[in-house]
Amino acid sequence: MDEAFQLAWQRWPEVAQDQDPAGWVRAVAHECALSPWHRLVPRNRAPDPPPDPADRALQQALLDLPPSHRRTLVLHDGVGLDLPETAAETGASTPAAANRLMHARETVAARLPELADPAELHRRLVRLGAAERLGTAGSAAVRTSGERRTRFWARSAVAFVVTVVGATALTLRTVPPHPPLPVSPERVVREVPSRGASGSLPPGASAPRAEPQEPQDGPERPAPRAG
Repeated sequence: MDEAFQLAWQRWPEVAQDQDPAGWVRAVAHECALSPWHRLVPRNRAPDPPPDPADRALQQALLDLPPSHRRTLVLHDGVGLDLPETAAETGASTPAAANRLMHARETVAARLPELADPAELHRRLVRLGAAERLGTAGSAAVRTSGERRTRFWARSAVAFVVTVVGATALTLRTVPPHPPLPVSPERVVREVPSRGASGSLPPGASAPRAEPQEPQDGPERPAPRAG
């Protein structure tokens, strides 16, 4: 339960704009209670059995219900929400919530006939909830813890950004720049042919003839024969 109030304090701008802040806290508390990480804590693995045998029987009957039916029954008959609010908080339609509530009441009444009256069931659920010791901290302690956690995450984010910026600046200062590409030294090229060498031939000169190439070795061509 403390985690739900701490999250509500950290996200108060979002929670304050919600139509039902109390429902937001209840939904987060339900998710935290069903989280596998939350169940790793020894004190959260199973609820303590109440001292009254009648309350223990009611607790066992609630634990045997399907999770959706148990949540609907507790919110409607225990917390006192009306049917549309119960349907909205459980993420179901109003007819579906009514059907779950009816089946949950029938199941509990079959095991505990004295709880067939919804008024008596409400009274017993309230007594069962009051007998459960959740060990929640006070509002001042929750607020202080939430403020401390918010400051921690804010400082962590600032430290991370400063570390990244510092590492980038240090890299830019320590890494040498790329050296310039080497330039070939200048040298004089000799025996360059004159322009006339690539032009027309002087008068009286003949172009060299290409020597005939010898035929390559291979099969002879068949000569045509006279008919």
